[in-house]
Amino acid sequence: MAKRKRAAPRAVVLLSGGLDSSTCLAVARRDGFEAHALSVNYGQRHRTELDRARRVARALGAADHRVVRVDLSAFGGSALTDAGVAVPKDRPARAMGRGIPVTYVPARNTVLLALALAHAETLGASDIYVGVNAIDYSGYPDCRPAFIRAFERLARVATKAGVEGRPLHVRAPLLRLSKAGIVRLGTALGVPYRLTLSCYDPVRGRACGRCDACELRRKGFAEAGVPDPTVYV
Repeated sequence: MAKRKRAAPRAVVLLSGGLDSSTCLAVARRDGFEAHALSVNYGQRHRTELDRARRVARALGAADHRVVRVDLSAFGGSALTDAGVAVPKDRPARAMGRGIPVTYVPARNTVLLALALAHAETLGASDIYVGVNAIDYSGYPDCRPAFIRAFERLARVATKAGVEGRPLHVRAPLLRLSKAGIVRLGTALGVPYRLTLSCYDPVRGRACGRCDACELRRKGFAEAGVPDPTVYV
């Protein structure tokens, strides 16, 4: 009798539709997980990224893709959720890691990981993948190793799975990679970067080319020696 094929372990992957999270999905698939993509409509001013996330999830073979809504725009406090706050443009690289910019969304990654944790418990998933990066980033406090370690400790004591001895693991495989390193990794894994959108202030679906996210993305492709497929305004 032929042996029954062992089912792949499940993982929840937070997917924004940008370069980093799309690479993270590809890494989860490479690692042998049945990847369940989760995107969050958190009241961001530009919802184009959610459409990009759907397309990336299909292209990279996610088992499914769910979009949930949590309206962080009700609190404001960020250029990404409040139309009255301008997105910074044309900032030099040395300024991006200095201080916390107005594009920081208060508690966003905490909220997103909490949702992923709930989804993982419901699915019986053992792992959560998140595409945070602490090297080429815009100074966000919730993209640092200390935050990831703290949330994983929280998951152990805040969930049925953790209390019963089945702790969920929070994986941040891009944490210590440069943007160029991420581009090289994703290219090797076949990430369709032409489908992704990283821009904080897109115009009619095209990247502005001037915000921090666009500057870091462009720099990453250039340093990786990989052609940038991004359509800029």
